[in-house]
Amino acid sequence: KFYDTKRKGDSMIRIAIVEDDDSYIRALTGYLEQYGEQHSLSFHTTIFHDGLDIVTDYKADYDIILMDIQMKHLDGMTTAEKIRKLDEDVSFIFITSTVSFAVQGYLVDALGYVVKPVSYLAFSQILGKAIKKVTQKQQKNYLTIEVEGGQMRLDIGQIYYIESQRHHVLIHTEKGDFLTTGPLKKIEALLNEKGFSKCHNAYLIHLMHVTGIVQNNVILSDSTTLPVSRAKKKAFLEALTDYMGGVTR
Repeated sequence: KFYDTKRKGDSMIRIAIVEDDDSYIRALTGYLEQYGEQHSLSFHTTIFHDGLDIVTDYKADYDIILMDIQMKHLDGMTTAEKIRKLDEDVSFIFITSTVSFAVQGYLVDALGYVVKPVSYLAFSQILGKAIKKVTQKQQKNYLTIEVEGGQMRLDIGQIYYIESQRHHVLIHTEKGDFLTTGPLKKIEALLNEKGFSKCHNAYLIHLMHVTGIVQNNVILSDSTTLPVSRAKKKAFLEALTDYMGGVTR
């Protein structure tokens, strides 16, 4: 079990192709190579032959997923729904034989679709749109955590605080609460330089969400009130002062 923090889009663009037809896999990889050469971009491409293959122990590593809708074991739409629960930022582009399937894409916030037989022109247009979206998110910091069913990618800016619960940690975010394996010390080391500080042995707070200190309690932007322990108070207040001094609101 591990945690990782990274900035999305730091190096190459990571693409997954989920397609059960080898001829289309060859076509799509060829189009990606052509697009990369034309636009001086590098892609890291991973191939999956069925939706079941990518959702089993899903790794939240991809920027773009090219998804065939009609597959033998797990269809593209169901696959995308499962992935979206773990990864809210990946861009889906559906590859479909009929437009009637593609209209369901709004359920998973799909970027768009291309219809088979796929032309390079149609593919390059929708790929360009996806790459623009990836580029816009390059400054976002993410925390990747182990959860039941695979890995989940969380936008660090949406984390309020992280709570130690024996051998696990509970991450409280704008999107809900997520339980993963501990200890808190390990996740603290990763977030140390990203605006987080402990107010108590059990709580690691995102200083961006602090709205006030009342006596020995810290108040967060979601109205949560957490205790500030005597042992942590001095260091926590210093960290908060330093953070506020470096943040333009």
